[in-house]
Amino acid sequence: MAEHLASIFGTEKDRVNCPFYFKIGACRHGDRCSRLHTKPSISPTILLSNMYQRPDSITPGVDAQGNPIDPRKIQEHFEDFYEDLFEELNKYGEIESLNICDNLADHMVGNVYVQFSEEEQAANALKNLTGRFYAGRPIIVDFSPVTDFREATCRQYEENVCNRGGYCNFMHLKKISRELRRQLFGRYRTRHSRSRSRSPYRHRSYEDRSHRSHSRKHDERDHYYESRSRRNRSTSPDHRRGRSRSPGGRRDRSPVRDGSEERRARIEQWNREKEQAELDNRANADSNYKNESNENGSAPNQDQYYNQQ
Repeated sequence: MAEHLASIFGTEKDRVNCPFYFKIGACRHGDRCSRLHTKPSISPTILLSNMYQRPDSITPGVDAQGNPIDPRKIQEHFEDFYEDLFEELNKYGEIESLNICDNLADHMVGNVYVQFSEEEQAANALKNLTGRFYAGRPIIVDFSPVTDFREATCRQYEENVCNRGGYCNFMHLKKISRELRRQLFGRYRTRHSRSRSRSPYRHRSYEDRSHRSHSRKHDERDHYYESRSRRNRSTSPDHRRGRSRSPGGRRDRSPVRDGSEERRARIEQWNREKEQAELDNRANADSNYKNESNENGSAPNQDQYYNQQ
């Protein structure tokens, strides 16, 4: 029974907990909802309810005086708010994502979702933002159950085909420019790249591991040839200590490998030298045998001697 309840928690089959609140952190029924809105006691995500005030909040595209507003002005106003809020929240920890709803329904309009990399950072932000004001309005902040914004976002809105408009029950997240995103979130990528390069225990892919193992084999072989060259190298001050360099300025990594014709010629030379050495040994043995025969006055059969050998 417990496994069944855990498997349906936060879904449409759950008759106890509200699935919309679990996915989106907000419900259009509010306190009148027939299902429970269980607020998490700790979460990496905090919700700043109705914090962003659109300049065309009364009528889309029109200001309070009824004058049309340039869409570029609306976007500029939004990005100024986004940057200002990001810089303030960045004091409390690393921000994984900062999402602001573009919905018009009362329970979602101006909602700001901030997801930190750690739950402790979110708790620190909630503690410091509670009781504060922004633009003369109190900040309403609480933990949010939303951790996967892919489930909370309206996919039709991303494709510009949502027919519910601003009153859709799923998140319509307002986007910022690439330049601003690179400026704000780029600092984390730079920090992560430095920490990964310094850490000896970072995770490596298969290609990285295979490349490093291949390089390690070459390094060991180079160390062998380099240690041999150190014994015979010149001690002139032109040579740097601990290094051996070629005339071209590059370090002598490994000896030049001979071609197949050169290797065959070298093998033939070794065979000739080996045969010549055997003939020399045989000639020396014959010479010693003759000397011993002359001294003893007897000469056994030479073929029998070689058979015995």
